[in-house]
Amino acid sequence: MERKLVGQVTVEEKNEIQTLFERRNGLSELAKILSPDNTELYEKLVKDMGETATKFQQWWDTKARSYNWESAENGNWEINFETCEIFLVKP
Repeated sequence: MERKLVGQVTVEEKNEIQTLFERRNGLSELAKILSPDNTELYEKLVKDMGETATKFQQWWDTKARSYNWESAENGNWEINFETCEIFLVKP
């Protein structure tokens, strides 16, 4: 696996994606323990997971266009939350 530094975001931008990242992970953990029997709560969780995933992808798409980050087929970007650096990760 290859990691290449392709950019950096502001602290404010980092905070946006970190919030979405933590929310997505929290919802995934909740999904593991929530029973589909609780229909109302389960439907809310599924809806929230979908909305969060969409916002998460939109953030990456918007920043990639804005900063013109290098991309690669089968690659993805990662952020270092401590440094705000963006890396392109290729298999």
